[in-house]
Amino acid sequence: MRNMRKITTTAICSVSAIIGIVLTNYSDEIRTSRAGLELIGNAESCIREPYYCPANILTVGIGSTGNVEQKRYTDEEIARRWVDDIKTAEQCVNRHANGFHLPQPVFDAVTSITFNVGCTKMRTSTMFKYLNNGNYRAACNEFPRWNKSNGVVLNGLVKRREREKELCFSHVLL
Repeated sequence: MRNMRKITTTAICSVSAIIGIVLTNYSDEIRTSRAGLELIGNAESCIREPYYCPANILTVGIGSTGNVEQKRYTDEEIARRWVDDIKTAEQCVNRHANGFHLPQPVFDAVTSITFNVGCTKMRTSTMFKYLNNGNYRAACNEFPRWNKSNGVVLNGLVKRREREKELCFSHVLL
């Protein structure tokens, strides 16, 4: 007994279930499509209890970092927080990257990276400059540049950026 370690279980929740709640109850509040929600949700995963992400930021649910309380969150609470966070990312894309005029796949991909990186970093990015000029191809090619956290390349970010780039290019004529 004395050599046994305490094993803790992480309270995982279903990204698919949260997407279902969002699409059923909040679809009129966001523009991000199911494809965009799946991209963000699968990249972030869903955890009911607060944890520190690789950037050492207290996080809960599906990548939510604002006003995190030390408690176990319900699916409805996670869905509501996620919708609010997605709306924040969408507002940034609309304001700083000509978001209202972006094709849906481009909008979804750019909302995903903005959700992950934050508006402060994205609003002055080369990607947003390309989007404002209507150069979607160049903007889509910017995704791989955003693969680091605290200066370290993370395999999860490499994969996420590749999926975002693929979604972005799904509308762009090569």
